[in-house]
Amino acid sequence: MRSLLDTNILVYADSSDEPVKQRRAIGLIRDLRLAGSAVLSTQVLQEYVNVALRKLHLPVGLIRERIAFYRRFEMVTTSPDLIADALDLHAARGLSFYDALIVQAGAASGCSRVLSEDLQHGAQWGGVTIENPFNATGGMRLVIALVHVVGDPPPVGADALVQPARSGLGGFAHGRGDGWDDDADRRRSRCGA
Repeated sequence: MRSLLDTNILVYADSSDEPVKQRRAIGLIRDLRLAGSAVLSTQVLQEYVNVALRKLHLPVGLIRERIAFYRRFEMVTTSPDLIADALDLHAARGLSFYDALIVQAGAASGCSRVLSEDLQHGAQWGGVTIENPFNATGGMRLVIALVHVVGDPPPVGADALVQPARSGLGGFAHGRGDGWDDDADRRRSRCGA
């Protein structure tokens, strides 16, 4: 099921002070990536970088690694048309403009849901349903949906695609050969690095 990830999912994946939500966020990102159904927007990526710098205090190099990973996801660009549509949704439904922009990005990319802790769970706007993957009801439906989409449990190596950081910085694992960036690891092995 195509899903647009809100900023808080990416932030929790790097937030070691919320270990339960961190594990949940990392699992979501991994499973949706494996299923090929994760969608991001440029707005979400910009917000993530801002929070990673200002609140999580992640090093710039690590943030660049995250951006390199997230650029592999389908990305909805914030365009003038998307902004105008978000403004219409804001005016019609009373959503904050930035929340409306996230919902519109989901709708424009054909997502059936936006995964967010910040928006009203179960609300439907523009053909998109909001699901909070961190609450009991939303999380259970999400697990069932992922099992249906992904099928059998992931292969042994797939669990290593996204892991909690071992550096104490929070978030995903990083560095050579840790599974964070499996494509880069393969390139390094071909080059003898």
